[in-house]
Amino acid sequence: MEELNTEYHRPWGYYIILADEEDHKVKRIAVKPGKRLSLQRHQKRSEHWYVINGTALVTLDDDEIKVQTGEAVDIPRTAWHRVQNPGTEDMVFIEVQTGEYFGEDDIERKEDDFGRA
Repeated sequence: MEELNTEYHRPWGYYIILADEEDHKVKRIAVKPGKRLSLQRHQKRSEHWYVINGTALVTLDDDEIKVQTGEAVDIPRTAWHRVQNPGTEDMVFIEVQTGEYFGEDDIERKEDDFGRA
C-alpha cells in the first residue's frame, strides 16, 4: 500500500498522495518538461485535475485541451486520457479521484512512451 506524503517517482515525474480515503483519493502530480503520462482509462473511478503550476496539454478521448494554472478539467470514468507538459519547467496538478476503487491496477494503458503495459 502506498503511503501518504511520500514521493513516488515515475519516468515522467512523480506524485505524492495527499489523501487516501474510502470515498476519494487526492494526489499532487508533477510532470517533467516535455514528458507525458500514458494514454489510459479507468473502469472504477473518475478524476478532477486542477493545474497549480504551468500548462497541461490534456488528451480527453478525441479532444486536446490546454489547461492553464488555475484551471481544471474533469476526466469521466472510462474516458481515454493523458496529460503532457509542453513547458520548460515542472507542470503540477492536483488530482482528485472519486468512485469505488483507487488502486493503481485500475489503469488500462493504450499507449505509453515508457513501454509499460
